[in-house]
Amino acid sequence: MDSPGYNCFVDRDKMDAAIQDLGPKELSCTELQELKQLARQGYWAQSHALRGKVYQRLIRDIPCRTVTPDASVYSDIVGKIVGKHSSSSLPLPEFVDNTQVPTYCLNARGEGAVRKILLCIANQFPDISFCPALPAVVALLLHYSIDEAECFEKACRILACNDPSKKLIDQSFLAFESSCMTFGDLVNKYCQAAHKLMVAVSEDVLQVYSDWQRWLFGELPLNYFARVFDVFLVEGYKVLYRVALAILKFFHKVRVGQPLESDNVRQDIRMFVKDIAKTVSPEKLLEKAFAIRLFSRKEIQLLQMANEKALKQKGITVKQKRQFVHLAVHAENFHSEIVSVKEMRDIWSWVPERFALCQPLLLFSSLQHGYSLTRFYFQCERHEPTLLLIKTTQKEVCGAYLSTDWSERNKFGGKLCFFGTGECFVFRLQPEVQRYEWVVIKHPELSKQTASFLSSETTATPSPFSHPVSSDPADRLSPFLAARHFNLPSKTESMFMAGGSDCLIIGGGGGQALYIDGDLNRGRTGHCDTFNNQPLCSENFLIAAIEAWGFQDPDTQ
Repeated sequence: MDSPGYNCFVDRDKMDAAIQDLGPKELSCTELQELKQLARQGYWAQSHALRGKVYQRLIRDIPCRTVTPDASVYSDIVGKIVGKHSSSSLPLPEFVDNTQVPTYCLNARGEGAVRKILLCIANQFPDISFCPALPAVVALLLHYSIDEAECFEKACRILACNDPSKKLIDQSFLAFESSCMTFGDLVNKYCQAAHKLMVAVSEDVLQVYSDWQRWLFGELPLNYFARVFDVFLVEGYKVLYRVALAILKFFHKVRVGQPLESDNVRQDIRMFVKDIAKTVSPEKLLEKAFAIRLFSRKEIQLLQMANEKALKQKGITVKQKRQFVHLAVHAENFHSEIVSVKEMRDIWSWVPERFALCQPLLLFSSLQHGYSLTRFYFQCERHEPTLLLIKTTQKEVCGAYLSTDWSERNKFGGKLCFFGTGECFVFRLQPEVQRYEWVVIKHPELSKQTASFLSSETTATPSPFSHPVSSDPADRLSPFLAARHFNLPSKTESMFMAGGSDCLIIGGGGGQALYIDGDLNRGRTGHCDTFNNQPLCSENFLIAAIEAWGFQDPDTQ
């Protein structure tokens, strides 16, 4: 075996134990699809020299701003910025948010070099206000760079990427926080068992998910992080979501039914990731990650944009630093005739993260407003999303999360037509808890997503809060999980919600998840194609109480 050509920043003894140099020496492929497969398979993972060549090539090909700092800039500025300070005592830039520099088998000189490079990046990128992932990226790149200047140039090219379709690293609190919310949304849809555990053992599950980048950029051992970074450079940001979801799935599998090792689940997950080698190999971690059939990159981008919009409306800005932005259902302000505070908190853990920022607002109650569908519509119109809760005379409780303003029903000339988006879901709470989401989420093979839907549209779109919906088309994005983004085999997979003068329907195709009559007295439930659900309560039921809830920005209370 050839001795790997480690540079002067690496502790050779630690590296030889971490990454053997057993792999091929050259990479000849040029096609992106083949490169993706090789990255996923770890083609260059066992060759230190080849990984360095591949990183050089992939980073060189990143489309960047016209003026991007290079190695010569580093040589010019490093002396002025560092001065006579010892590199080991250099302060870290504020934008790393007190993140520790991962050692990653670096020696003392290497750890000091990371600090110097970060300070020079801060000098050249004054717009970066929040970037806790950067120390890990620089520490890894330093392994595969001739000197500090080359590592600086590589990091700068990643930061200066100007391809709007190729997001790489969050560089502001707004981008970081919205990515945490997006990750929470993905957990909610793709890791429901793990999400249920997180809700049960943590006071604020959104704070647990705010660690998701830390798991990857800092807690993962070097050989795991390097494998993730291999694929990340080829495929982009979506890979990070995949791997973090896989980590959470493995954590749940190992810990379910066991007592937590501490009273802090965030700390338990961090320790699990640090010691992940005891549970799963890098190959198995990536295998699990790519077995998760996520939404398309563009659909996730829509979700990220919606989350950013919600944060902006709460006053979170690009420059703003970390603060506590998540809220729970406040017991002292909440009263329902149908659900308890705990049950409402459970429901709140299912709704999209951008609406979990809000407080529940009672829009309609049959006990207050009477049993009238006309009054129901009057109270709910101009609010989106809404939450429908039903209690039967047999004390069964079920309901639906409805993504779209009920006034949409008026656009069909009096005909009973379906509308809404794939964020709708139905559920039951009593006698047992069960949630049913859009069938396409669990069975993406039912559709192929279309390519162009990031332009502004004039159709209704979920507003960040339950405020009056904007009438300005320029203020609207195409809704996340709109049915038109998917080539569905039939309309039955997109029958989300419909309302007429004599009935209200949730879910369709082969049956209805919920049918409520115009007097709000009787209903029925059954299997439907849209949600692939079981009956939510007795198939024919009498209504004891029905409520509709909106989502209120707490700043307006």
